[in-house]
Amino acid sequence: MSRIWIFALMLLAGAVSALQPSVNARLAQRIGLLESAFVSFAGGALCLGVIVLMFGRGNWRALPGAAPWEVLGGLMGAFYVTCLVLAVPRIGTTAAMAAAISAQLAAGLLLDSVGAFGFQKLPMDIPRLAGVLLLVLGSLLVFRKV
Repeated sequence: MSRIWIFALMLLAGAVSALQPSVNARLAQRIGLLESAFVSFAGGALCLGVIVLMFGRGNWRALPGAAPWEVLGGLMGAFYVTCLVLAVPRIGTTAAMAAAISAQLAAGLLLDSVGAFGFQKLPMDIPRLAGVLLLVLGSLLVFRKV
């Protein structure tokens, strides 16, 4: 898959990720905060389970050899979704997403700059730093208007 298609796919994923907290927050008003986060993850797990059964080509036998920190992604995702469900009704979708995206970009810049987790090391140069800083400042402007 070309880099352009991957970028386009991430644009679509970003648009969908803006919908998810609002949908989850609306459900939370009906059934509760933690319950809404649980339903979100259960639905996602069920969907991925079907996809894995249909198309999976991985090696489940290698899972016991994974380092403990390598299986924490689900816990991190649960924390993220729960925080968004909590934040959206209180500060709005835009402010919640701006804060989350700004933090993701800042953390991503740091992780890239050290080649974290054995991935490609990318420089923390002035253009990348400025881009992230502008996005962080933009998120503060969005939040300020709330």
